[in-house]
Amino acid sequence: MPQPIAPAGADAHTLDLWESLTPLGRNEFICWVTDAKKDETRARRIRRTREELEEGKRRPCCWPGCKHRERTGHA
Repeated sequence: MPQPIAPAGADAHTLDLWESLTPLGRNEFICWVTDAKKDETRARRIRRTREELEEGKRRPCCWPGCKHRERTGHA
């Protein structure tokens, strides 16, 4: 799990869940976290990323997608 997603102390189970995501899924979480403007929002999104991985979610909830990707889903 790359920084800033992997705060110190990320357990092996969370890392396994992260590794099970597709590259696009990981990128969506990374963009969602790094898109936050405030440190508090970024910290909350990191926490939610870990929670959503535990819940089996493969993409961030309620986020339209990475601004670096066209809305058609193609790079």
